[in-house]
Amino acid sequence: MPDVILKHLEDGLLTITMNRPQHKNAMSSDFTAKLLLAARFAFDCPDVRAVLLKGAGGTFCVGGDVKGMNDPNRQRPGFDERHRSLRARMEASRILHEMPKPVVAAIEGAAAGAGLSLALACDLRVVGENAKITTAFVKVGLSGDHGGSYYLTKLLGSAKARELYLLSPILSGKDAHAIGMMTRVVPDADVVRVATELAQSLAQGPSITLGYIKKNINNAEKLGIEACFDGEAFHHARCGETLDHKEAAAAFVQKREPVFQNR
Repeated sequence: MPDVILKHLEDGLLTITMNRPQHKNAMSSDFTAKLLLAARFAFDCPDVRAVLLKGAGGTFCVGGDVKGMNDPNRQRPGFDERHRSLRARMEASRILHEMPKPVVAAIEGAAAGAGLSLALACDLRVVGENAKITTAFVKVGLSGDHGGSYYLTKLLGSAKARELYLLSPILSGKDAHAIGMMTRVVPDADVVRVATELAQSLAQGPSITLGYIKKNINNAEKLGIEACFDGEAFHHARCGETLDHKEAAAAFVQKREPVFQNR
């Protein structure tokens, strides 16, 4: 049986593929455990400079495995164990959001429920114009996990997050882009190509600087203005000490493309 999560590292770009195409990449417990391992690998591996998250079979991820949830033969642990296990596996979403490396989502077909939460955890989202985007949770009597309510509130504001969670409309990729949820909308057939090219360009960028840019924005989501200013000053000064900054400055003067070395 093929693994439910695939990893491929090339030229600094780690591609993580959610690989349950026969189930539209629905998230089983094995799936979420292995996705967490992949996210930790992306965070820890010094050779990874950017991440591309995509789904196999033309669908990003439809969220939790509802058919599995409805299996009458399924053994259900007690509440405390379910709570502990879910919270631990949700760390994959937080790691993608907070790791000092840019993460791009290639959203084909559908992103629903926790699948949408994973897409929202990423820094940039390339979506097909006819993809189906929905929070979905309320339709199966669940309140939401993997950080979707946090990301949507930060991204679009609480009023829009309430609408999207309480009413659970199905948006097209075009609609989701129009309200600011998605970074780029492209023809359905071009999603993976465009997202891969975008992620590859980030993998060849000044990695230390990109990590600090991401840290600045994450700080802005949760810290006060003085702490954000302190962080910006430290990160900016630190970038000024890197060889990549010196290379970029020289390339600017010499009117050529810089070659970054992540140093």
